[in-house]
Amino acid sequence: MAIKATKSERQRLLQEMIREDPLLTDQMLARRLNVSVQTIRLDRLELGVPEMRARARQVVERVQGRVKSLVPAEVAGELIDLELGVGGISILETTPEMGFERTGIVRGHHLFAQANSLAVAVIDADVALTGSARLRFHQPVRVGDRVVAKATVQKVTGKKSWVRVESRVEGALVFSATLVIFALGRDHETVRGDGHVGEGGKRE
Repeated sequence: MAIKATKSERQRLLQEMIREDPLLTDQMLARRLNVSVQTIRLDRLELGVPEMRARARQVVERVQGRVKSLVPAEVAGELIDLELGVGGISILETTPEMGFERTGIVRGHHLFAQANSLAVAVIDADVALTGSARLRFHQPVRVGDRVVAKATVQKVTGKKSWVRVESRVEGALVFSATLVIFALGRDHETVRGDGHVGEGGKRE
């Protein structure tokens, strides 16, 4: 929904939007704030906010090397923020290949893959595996939508972490999940179906 605001309010909103999603283009910001692209560019110049490509490079430099349990390429979506043991944010640009041909609705497993890989990425361990997950699809995601997923570590007990992930499109909640992630040691302990962590890299 379009937002109308004074210049100072608009610039505050612009900064908040870019903090949440640094990969927003000037065109996307203009549409959300109901102003021209030129106005957004002028606002950025006044605020000292670099263009999207420069912000993208900054994101890569900041996040690169933080992930322990995955390599960045294994995260479904673009990892834009990460604090191990605390939380993180990723962005998924949906493409025609992700959707049903007849309806253009994105298949649910893509949303789960984004949430699951983000939940694993925020765990401060060399190896982490998903033990269980409770999912809810709130509304359909259309091909072409940009999905912003935010993960928050809610609780840690021993090797188990409970991670909450909420995924949004244009601010609207489309998917949520609570995942139990097991942090494993270098000896590749594994998780049994009852949630017990076994030794030696073999399922019991």
